[in-house]
Amino acid sequence: MYLIGLTGGIASGKSTVARRLVEHGAVHIDADELARRVVEPGKPALARIVEEFGPEVLRHDGTLDRAKLGEIVFGDEAARAKLNAIVHPAVRTLTGKLIERAVAEDPDAVVVYDVPLLVEASVPDDLRFDLIVVTSAPRRTQVKRLVEERGLDPIQAEARVDAQVGNTERLAVADVVIDTDGSMAHTMSQTDALWQRIRQERSRA
Repeated sequence: MYLIGLTGGIASGKSTVARRLVEHGAVHIDADELARRVVEPGKPALARIVEEFGPEVLRHDGTLDRAKLGEIVFGDEAARAKLNAIVHPAVRTLTGKLIERAVAEDPDAVVVYDVPLLVEASVPDDLRFDLIVVTSAPRRTQVKRLVEERGLDPIQAEARVDAQVGNTERLAVADVVIDTDGSMAHTMSQTDALWQRIRQERSRA
């Protein structure tokens, strides 16, 4: 198996890069999707969240009201730490199972673990990445995308970007940086070059 850690700030183009790698044959594991799965009704993590933050974080149908929970933890470091202490271990466990499945199906699989909080250490301790890829875009571009593509107002968008770890910390751990501030074609060409690099490395192994 060849394991890629893909990270980057919000609206920095991670999904675009991940989709391109999947088109080339990679297996994509999305940490954000797993974070949603582990808090579905009936899951232990959801029960612990209700214990910690109260029943008001549930909708009438018993599902997690992510917006309500977000209001509670956003800007409150202690509350966010409590939430992470519940969700991150569950995501780690599920990640491990999915990687094991991918390897069982194809021992030579290229697995892309798409994890926004890689630098913040929400990654299984036993994971050893062969390559860490960081998608990078200026703050103004991230804010613009959040406003135009996700419908946030500019103040919300700026707060979302600023709440994450700075780009300097991400770039410090990067083996490869993909600049997504240009055209889509430019992003794709960099991703294609990355895939060729991976193929060459594996052919030499």
